[in-house]
Amino acid sequence: MTETPVLAPDFSLPATSTEDIALSSLRGGPFVLFFYPRDDTSGCTKEAIAFSQLKDEFDSLGCAVFGVSKDSLASHEKFTNKHDLTISLLSDEAGTTCEDYGVWKEKSMYGKKFMGIERSTFLIDSEGTIASEWRKVKVPGHAEAVLAALRAL
Repeated sequence: MTETPVLAPDFSLPATSTEDIALSSLRGGPFVLFFYPRDDTSGCTKEAIAFSQLKDEFDSLGCAVFGVSKDSLASHEKFTNKHDLTISLLSDEAGTTCEDYGVWKEKSMYGKKFMGIERSTFLIDSEGTIASEWRKVKVPGHAEAVLAALRAL
């Protein structure tokens, strides 16, 4: 039995590199959305740098890569400039896209519960269907795993 393809939830968000990015404008080629908790924190910085380092390889396969968090566009700009990021970051300050993709979760740190973004990545194919997803991502080797999944599409 084959699994029914799941369409990626629609979105339109402000981006660091251009005007707003919308799902509808990305159809026709694959793209990656990686959701991360916060700009300029250790794991988030390592993840954004890893995707930036592989940007040419993603580009050669016709695949755009976008990082998404609830940080403001101004915060994203500082983060991008500080770490020479080459990927676009999308600002979801309202959290709607995070909720639509199911990454806004209850988390726990030092016994305190709070709501936050669960590090997650979605590879979306040229039809706008979720081809692969990763939840509770561990950063080391993750960007490479996403690239391998893209090559297998």
